[in-house]
Amino acid sequence: MSAKAKARILVIGSTGYVGSRLVPLLMRAGYRVRCLVRHPIHVQSQWWMREPEKPEIVTGDVLRPETLPKAMEGVSTIFYLVHNMANDPVGFARLDLAAARNCGQVAREQGVKRIVYLGGLGDPEAELSEHLRSRHDTGEALREAGIPVTEFRAAVIIGAGSLSFELVRYLTERLPFMICPKWVSTRTQPIAIGHVLEYLMGALTHPKSAGKIIEIGGSDVLTYGGLMKLYSKVRGLRRFLIPIPFLTPRLSSYWIRLVTPIPTGIARPLIDGLRNEVVVRNDLAATLFPRIKPMDCHKAIEKALSEGEKECLSKSLEPVTESEPVRVLSEGIYRERRHCRVNAAAAQMFAVLGSLGGRNGWPTLNWAWQLRGWVDKCLGGVGMRRSETVALIEGHTLDFWRIEIAEPNWLLRLRAEMKLPGKAWLQFRIIPFKDGTCELIQTALFESSGLAGVLYWYALYPLHCWIFWRMLHRLAAQAEEPAESMPA
Repeated sequence: MSAKAKARILVIGSTGYVGSRLVPLLMRAGYRVRCLVRHPIHVQSQWWMREPEKPEIVTGDVLRPETLPKAMEGVSTIFYLVHNMANDPVGFARLDLAAARNCGQVAREQGVKRIVYLGGLGDPEAELSEHLRSRHDTGEALREAGIPVTEFRAAVIIGAGSLSFELVRYLTERLPFMICPKWVSTRTQPIAIGHVLEYLMGALTHPKSAGKIIEIGGSDVLTYGGLMKLYSKVRGLRRFLIPIPFLTPRLSSYWIRLVTPIPTGIARPLIDGLRNEVVVRNDLAATLFPRIKPMDCHKAIEKALSEGEKECLSKSLEPVTESEPVRVLSEGIYRERRHCRVNAAAAQMFAVLGSLGGRNGWPTLNWAWQLRGWVDKCLGGVGMRRSETVALIEGHTLDFWRIEIAEPNWLLRLRAEMKLPGKAWLQFRIIPFKDGTCELIQTALFESSGLAGVLYWYALYPLHCWIFWRMLHRLAAQAEEPAESMPA
C-alpha cells in the first residue's frame, strides 16, 4: 500500500469554495479523505459525494471541541479552511480564534502531524483591517498547539464562485459607470484557484513547507481598479471608474448590497480590507514549489469564466432537491429549473422533445416564439430557421437554436443563436424510474453580458415564468397521451 493510501486527511471546511474543490483532488491522488461538517445534508449536494469512491463524513463543529476527537482520530494531516464571516459578520474574529484553538488542541491530543491552513495576504506590521488581521491571528492560534502549520497567504482568488471574484464580476457586469472610493488604487496580487489548489496539494509532498508562512500570488500585481478594468476587457465591456475619495467602507458596503447579491454584513469587512495592500513580499513559494508557475491575471479570468460556464451547465444536470429554488444566480449565470413527474417511459418523453419547433411549433404561445424569430431576423439574426432534419442531431439547427447535446432518452440541450445580450440555453433532462415513469427537468440558463443582459433577463422573467411552466406540463401531458395521438 502506498504512503498516500495509508495517509488519512481531514478537511475542515469541505463545503466551502476552496474545500469543495480540494476534496476530489485529494481523493484522485490516493489519499483517504475525511470531511468534518456541521450539517451532513450540506455536503450531500457536492458532486463528488455521488462518486463510487467518496470521502468519509463525520458530523462535528470546530466551536464544540467535544465533537472533534472522533473526526481527528487516525488523521495525519488537517486542511483547515474555516472562516466564520458568513455565519457571523460581526463576531467572526472571536469565533475564528476559538475555532482554531479548539482544532489545534484536539489535533495535538490525537497525534496529528501537520496542519495546512489558507489565510490572507497583508503586511503583518501594517494596520490591517479586522478581516485580514483575523486571518493572520487564526494562523497564530493554530500554531499555539505546537503542531507544524503550513500557512498559505493569498489575496483575491480568481475563480467562478470565489466571493472576491464574484464581487468584481457583479460590479463590472452591472455598472457601466462605477462610483469607487480610494481603495480602487490599492495594489493586489490575484491568484487563480487552480494554483491555490496546487500549493495546498504540494504541501503534502514538500516536507520543507511545514512550519512555514508562504505568501502566494499570480504573476501580476495590479490595483483593484485595474482588476475591474481587466475583467471588463476580457468580457468585451466598456467601463468607467469614477473615484469618490469620501466614500467610506460602510457606504461602499451599502452600495454593493444595492447592485450585487452580496449581503451588507459580508461586504463591509471585505471592503474594509481593500485599503490594505496585499502583495507577495518574498520568493519563498517559488523556492519551495519551483514547478508551480502562476499564470497572469488575464488568463486566470478567462479560465474562471470558461470553467464557471461548464460548472453551471454541469450543475443543471443534477437531480432537483425539494428545497431548491426555481431561480438561482450562480457563477454569473441565471438558472431556472422546473420539474414534474411524467407517467410515461423515458423513451416516450424524449420522442415528444423531438417534436419541438419546426413544423410543429412550440407547445406554449407558439405565436410569441414566431414573433421572437421575426424580431431577431429584423435585427440581423438567424430568425426562425427550419430544422435541417426531423431527428434531433447534435450540431444541427432547430429554429433559432443549435442542438448542443442530444442524448436519446436522457438529455436535450439547445444553445440560442438569436441576437442576445449574453448566452442562453434551454435544456431538458429526463430521469427514468424503475416503475416505467420518469421525471422531466426543464432548465433555462442565461449568462448576461453587461447591464443590458441583466435588464433583458429581468424584463422577460415574468413572461418566461409563465411560458416555461406551461411548456413543461404540456410536454409531460403529450408524453402521457396514447402513441397514435402524439405529434409527428
